[in-house]
Amino acid sequence: MDTFLDPIVFTATLDRLRRLQPDSPGKWGRMNAHQMVCHLHDSFRLGLGERAVSPASGVLQRAVIKTIALRVPLPWPKGVQTRPEADQELGGTPPHEFVSDMGNLIGSITRFARARPRCQDTLHPIFGKMSEWEWMRWGYLHTDHHLRQFGL
Repeated sequence: MDTFLDPIVFTATLDRLRRLQPDSPGKWGRMNAHQMVCHLHDSFRLGLGERAVSPASGVLQRAVIKTIALRVPLPWPKGVQTRPEADQELGGTPPHEFVSDMGNLIGSITRFARARPRCQDTLHPIFGKMSEWEWMRWGYLHTDHHLRQFGL
């Protein structure tokens, strides 16, 4: 299973991300490419403990949904509602300048992939406490989900 623990997977994911353009059309959802960049940046800042996000978790999400999302080799479903703090139309970081926002995202992903022990102290708003492997798997899957959203 791909995770950011594998340097090859991490580098390939960054290469895909760098191919994103501000006018890349989405295949689903309401985010445009620039909003997606800011959404991912906010999400990785959550994993780093730099951004607070309201919890939306119960036993079902922390056990069953987390296991399915992280361990079943199927693409994540489209159209799942995000937390308001990571929604660029609500409380998420608004897009500013694409190149700068992309640089912020690449920086946050890189710090996230290197901050493994620190991530274990942060609770995911849906999945709760996660191991190093689970955080690195989530990081890959979340990024992959949104890159596929834009045909990458």
